Amino acid sequence: MADRRLFIAGLASFAFGGCAPAAAAASDRAARLIAAARAQIGVTVRYDPAYSRLDFPGGDVPRSKGVCTDVVIRAYRDALGIDLQALVNADMRRAFAAYPRRWGLTKTDRNIDHRRVPNLQTFFKRADADLTIPLRQSDWQPGDIFTCLVGGTLPHIGIVSDQRSFTGAALVIHNIGAGTREESALSDHRITGRYRFRLDG
Repeated sequence: MADRRLFIAGLASFAFGGCAPAAAAASDRAARLIAAARAQIGVTVRYDPAYSRLDFPGGDVPRSKGVCTDVVIRAYRDALGIDLQALVNADMRRAFAAYPRRWGLTKTDRNIDHRRVPNLQTFFKRADADLTIPLRQSDWQPGDIFTCLVGGTLPHIGIVSDQRSFTGAALVIHNIGAGTREESALSDHRITGRYRFRLDG
């Protein structure tokens, strides 16, 4: 689903003989990840952070709702068969002290640990999946995972798309409050991390 502003900008560009910047090429695994994230648009229509008891492994809340992390978790499961719920749980059991303690937990909780942005950031770093944050929008690659702070305090996460706006900005697929969407929002908040997890090979 294209951002409506992108469509309007495209019409204006076409009318004046211009064209959009070329979309960055995506690897096969990145393309599959992005397609799985994009398939959530129109399916996940609500943002709902309520605590839920989940099956394990493979646990999920109903797909009509979720939070930003669920976009990433579902995309990895659907596209690549990678279960971040199980992987984060296993790593936290191995190295619980390496993970944030901001929730006052004294042990792992497989219902929620993987659905918290700081935990995913820690997991990706421990998996050597963290990358330098680009200085230019054009340097983001399809399938990159970004994290940021909404309002300077609230952690957020999403996936960089293989589509670009007509200014060259990378689009992102995320749920920031109104369900899963694809839009130009990468520069809306302070970026805190860039990760690329198991997209090679």
